[in-house]
Amino acid sequence: MPRMRLDKLLAHLNCGSRKEVQAMIRAGRVQVDGVTERDPAAKVDADTAQVVLDGQAQHYQAQRYYMLNKPAGVITASRDERHDTVLELFPEEMRRGLFAVGRLDKDTEGLLLITDDGALSHALMSPARHVDKVYEAEVEGELVPDAAARFAAGLELKDGTVCRPAQLEAAPDLGENWVRVTLREGKYHQVKRMIAAVGGVVVRLRRVELGGLTLDPALAPGAFRALTAQELTLLTQQGK
Repeated sequence: MPRMRLDKLLAHLNCGSRKEVQAMIRAGRVQVDGVTERDPAAKVDADTAQVVLDGQAQHYQAQRYYMLNKPAGVITASRDERHDTVLELFPEEMRRGLFAVGRLDKDTEGLLLITDDGALSHALMSPARHVDKVYEAEVEGELVPDAAARFAAGLELKDGTVCRPAQLEAAPDLGENWVRVTLREGKYHQVKRMIAAVGGVVVRLRRVELGGLTLDPALAPGAFRALTAQELTLLTQQGK
């Protein structure tokens, strides 16, 4: 790959903002191929150079993968003139090229995968893949007695839309009015519409799993972290 500035590389690797990593470099905290480098503009080959910050090796990854705990009130978009977006939860220097895999409604919380890997995004979101998506929903109203059976059979919505078989189960560990829903597709407002079709109203909704990737309970709303190698392997296998 083309050579890139050392400060840009370290910022890309989430070692700090561009300004912060420039200060680290000037302070002599960075070594390149065993030699201390104090020039933030020094050009390095990210694929082959051995870059060490404070004794820790920094490895370049051509593509980026992040788990975000999306809070309610932000929209799943790269930019919007009226609303805050999920990418605005990332530092500005990190946003270029990133996008969300799939969508969560503005008021829906939870697991959102943010990446710059278009091929993986397409594989995970393709209707032919049937990738599991697990949601937790707080519901008002009383569901019909055969709600779970209707989900399992492939529920027909009020507008005639037919959904693939899904799983509905009570979630007493979350609270009296909570349920878990597992889908293998992603129609518009699908969880809310399916719950409405069996007599309930969703008042809070969060996604906790996508393709076997589980939301990290340590991530506060609005926080994100890079995927581990194990998590990335799991998602890649789901996309095959």
